[in-house]
Amino acid sequence: MSVARAFKVLISHPQVPAPALALLRSHGAETVVCQSVPPSRAEILEKVPGMDAIYWAHYQPLNAAILDAAGPQLRAVSTMSSGIDFADVPEFKRRGIPLGHTPGVVKNAVADLAIGLMIAAGRHFHAGRSDIETSQWVTEQIDWRMGVEIRDSVIGFFGFGGIGQAIAKRLQSWDVAKILYTTRTRKENDVQFQAEHVPFERLLRESDFLVVAAPLTDETRGKFNAQAFGQMKRSAVFVNVARGGLVNQADLHEALSTGQFLAAGLDVTTPEPLPADSPILKLPNCVVLPHLGTQTMKTTIEMSLLAANNIINAIEGRPMVRSAY
Repeated sequence: MSVARAFKVLISHPQVPAPALALLRSHGAETVVCQSVPPSRAEILEKVPGMDAIYWAHYQPLNAAILDAAGPQLRAVSTMSSGIDFADVPEFKRRGIPLGHTPGVVKNAVADLAIGLMIAAGRHFHAGRSDIETSQWVTEQIDWRMGVEIRDSVIGFFGFGGIGQAIAKRLQSWDVAKILYTTRTRKENDVQFQAEHVPFERLLRESDFLVVAAPLTDETRGKFNAQAFGQMKRSAVFVNVARGGLVNQADLHEALSTGQFLAAGLDVTTPEPLPADSPILKLPNCVVLPHLGTQTMKTTIEMSLLAANNIINAIEGRPMVRSAY
């Protein structure tokens, strides 16, 4: 294998999987690994000058301050993440610096977790466990912790990209009544999932399970607020595996507290990490996870290798595997 000239890559986190580092080094990279956990911005700013590439493996702001500190020789940056709401994409465009990320590979792990949240919230896993711990296991009441099933339900998706479609694929054998989705434009392959493109208001009105799987943008920020929650079925289950910023969390708390809909399952919140005294954690009808969607060994390795390949391609003069713009 012909090796390109040596190039220097800053690795922003010391726990980047070894296969990704080995791949970079096999292509001539000298890797400079930051050692702080959590990543220290001061350490990054100290080590980034003179780097040809940056491997960004955390969620701190990736902006002009980092690019300025790196210097004009910087040729490529890739994040080890699907979303890039922490990156100043317009600044990268303005400077003409390739920015990669790692969508696609996360879809299966997130889809599995989304199904889990649908079941956990719809069947009152959190409240049921709390009942055991407080000796409130009420076996005499027929309607005790009565939940809802995915079977025969209308499943709605806000966002129907890779993750939404991976969830829909898993639901094909669950005997759902209908799949609806809301996106800016209709997906050409929606017939594959027997899914119908509908306006947002209809999605809210008809969904028995409403799954949020859209990116966080200026258009989607705070989309799920009191007005939206007020249009949902009282028996509905709300699941968010996208970003916490799509939801007005105070409005969600109010809607769940007052029974505007049945339950919620959240893998993302605002802020993250969520404080232990957050009111949302006190609700019996809300299952909250600490952003575990991509936290599997297989997916983490795949993400790390894709980020490394993004950098290698850019350095060697080829398009990134997955570019952010």
